[in-house]
Amino acid sequence: MARKRPPKHRAEKVRQPLNAPTMLRVIGGEMGGRGFRYNGDAGLRPMKDRVREAVFNLIGPTAQGKVVIDLFGGTGAMAFEAISRGAVSARVIERRFPNAKMITENAESLGIADRVEVQAGDTFIAYKQLAPPAVPALIFCCPPYDFYVERAEETLALITKMCEIAPPFSLILVESDARFDPSLLPNAEAWDVRTYSPAVIALYEKPESSN
Repeated sequence: MARKRPPKHRAEKVRQPLNAPTMLRVIGGEMGGRGFRYNGDAGLRPMKDRVREAVFNLIGPTAQGKVVIDLFGGTGAMAFEAISRGAVSARVIERRFPNAKMITENAESLGIADRVEVQAGDTFIAYKQLAPPAVPALIFCCPPYDFYVERAEETLALITKMCEIAPPFSLILVESDARFDPSLLPNAEAWDVRTYSPAVIALYEKPESSN
């Protein structure tokens, strides 16, 4: 009779976070090269450096003097980059409280805490209470790509509202992936649409005569 081998004890699998905490960096402007912390939250999708650089090459010097509204703050990278390039202040909305805290701490470490207001909450609720900016704004709408499928109607309503309340000469930037059809954007023919795979960037400057 064959001897039974003792059962093997399988090592328990340890779930690792999708992303390890790391440092991101400001690419250009007065803070260019300075780092800030990314906590590794797998729910975030930080814009790749090459895409962020391309975006701000498109925006160019028009960031100067504008106020930033970052609707899906994530790591805060877009707001930090804009301030580094001359924006006067930023309001950042981030739904995850740990990430909102991270953005606040990063603003402090960069020495711009007095210019960055972080609001922890749901953008789809918060934007309805936003007052029209008093000066031209730089508005970033970079939600999770799945929102363009799962919350398509709400996301389009958000973009439309921001275009309506933005003062003339404001810039509105929308980041999506290829699943979103830019022809659905309000005043679609006026948007400059570029692909930086997998990202699709649409940029709109509100004209002086716009109502």
